Amino acid sequence: MKMFIFSVLASLFAFTSLTWGYQMSWENWNGNSQNRVNNLDKTTQPHIIFILVDDQGFRDVGYHGSEIKTPTLDGLAAQGVKLENYYVQPLCSPSRSQLMTGRYQIHTGLQHSVIRPTQANCLPLENVTLPQKLRQAGYSTHMVGKWHLGFYKRGCMPTQRGFDTFFGSLLGSGDYYSHYKCDGPGMCGYDLYEGEEAAWEQDRGQYSTLMFTQKAVDILAHHNPQKPLFLYLAFQAVHSPLQVPARYLERYKSIPNLHRRKYAAMVSCLDEAVHNLTLALKRYGFYDNTVIVYSSDNGGQPMAGGSNWPLRGSKATYWEGGIRAVGFVHSPLLVNKGTRCRALIHITDWFPTLVSLGEGTLDEDLNLDGYDVWEAISEGRLSPRQDILHNIDPIYTKAKNGSWKAGYGLWNTAIRAALRVGHWKLLTGVPGYSDWVPPQTFSSLLLTNRWHNERIRWDRGKSIWLFNITADPYERVDLSLHYPHIVKKMLLRLAQYNRTAIPVRYPAKDSRSNPNLNGGVWGPWYKEEEDEDDRETNLLTNYLAKKRWKKKAKKKRKL
Repeated sequence: MKMFIFSVLASLFAFTSLTWGYQMSWENWNGNSQNRVNNLDKTTQPHIIFILVDDQGFRDVGYHGSEIKTPTLDGLAAQGVKLENYYVQPLCSPSRSQLMTGRYQIHTGLQHSVIRPTQANCLPLENVTLPQKLRQAGYSTHMVGKWHLGFYKRGCMPTQRGFDTFFGSLLGSGDYYSHYKCDGPGMCGYDLYEGEEAAWEQDRGQYSTLMFTQKAVDILAHHNPQKPLFLYLAFQAVHSPLQVPARYLERYKSIPNLHRRKYAAMVSCLDEAVHNLTLALKRYGFYDNTVIVYSSDNGGQPMAGGSNWPLRGSKATYWEGGIRAVGFVHSPLLVNKGTRCRALIHITDWFPTLVSLGEGTLDEDLNLDGYDVWEAISEGRLSPRQDILHNIDPIYTKAKNGSWKAGYGLWNTAIRAALRVGHWKLLTGVPGYSDWVPPQTFSSLLLTNRWHNERIRWDRGKSIWLFNITADPYERVDLSLHYPHIVKKMLLRLAQYNRTAIPVRYPAKDSRSNPNLNGGVWGPWYKEEEDEDDRETNLLTNYLAKKRWKKKAKKKRKL
């Protein structure tokens, strides 16, 4: 261990000119693409396909060394640009809110946890969204998949936030086949929507990955490729529960760990889905003028089969394993294909990048935290981004030993916060589950003996950490005592960010959200102007639709 620390420290001294900036390395590659439909006049605005997957771990893609087979993702990434210094948020709603607004959580009030289905909460309506800006630029905007940005009132729904159409789920998780979700005893309901109504009639009990892919393909089949399209495909996979069609499990019989085996099969199904979507882009004449962005929303959850190895931590933590994501861009429009982008990129950057790419306007009053990083990705130029505020969560459990004194009077280190500036990363408070979890592929146990050798007993009295992520991406060596001047600079930066934060929006559970009071459906329940007659009509409509759906399901079971 001493030799390891010595080698890391030696590499640090090699950074004699550490700055707050970055440089990128690129490899050139030249590739060709073909389209079955070559005789159509293209729009000058590119079609934008944004694929957001759920809980895919950093290691859980073939080109990161995984045993999981992902030939489609590997191929698209190899012919595009792999984002190898790319960050998201550690949980579902935070990543989605920052994608949709280009703003940090401290600027939307969503600093804490996720948006719960029982809360009167959603992405604040005063925030302009990515689909709204693209629609202003002439795009048709469609969303398929998981929303998880709140729905307590009608104005929070995807079709009220800039999407022309929506087909998918409103909650953070649910059954992949029945599309039901329970959020506690007596709080169960249906969660599949077409537009702003429950999709009882469209539901065939199909596995959601396949169902969402087919819907996306249908959108392509009915859209004129001469007109710009924005398709946001937010898969439910590979979030728990671990469910997958049996045919995908056959490929992973050699994995004795059942959680990992199911998870691997779900990733393979996802890979096949992306393959089918790519074929449809070519079949219907979109591909040559399309930009595909692929991203996970947060790190993987080892307890549910995911792997972030060799990164530290997991989903819901501010260690690298929770926030460093699988991501790539694939497009015939890229200048430098077949490269790795090591520029610092954050999920907030997609808002200005895609709006600019789509020839939209970025008004100053948007107060964006994201940057246009297209030239950094496509051409290998320097990134305009120099830092990332991972978050400041003032209501998360406080570190028992944190204090203003530990923060040099600049910051209360009891508060959960994380900041990246150049090569440096600072964490305060309680960052979350801090172990390194080795691959579990060849173990029949969920937790292996090898893993126990990597376990970190919580540092008693510790409430502040500093790492050089460029030299030590696995966060093995805490340098907070070696570089107090860097710590002070970063604490000061945290304090500056905190002065711009708005109050946290995290209301208590509201009993009116119970699906049993709303026709058995999770959906808008806060009715500001609806009179009693309208409410009864809506409840009756949901009840009758549910009854028809149950009758059809019963017939299927008999067959």
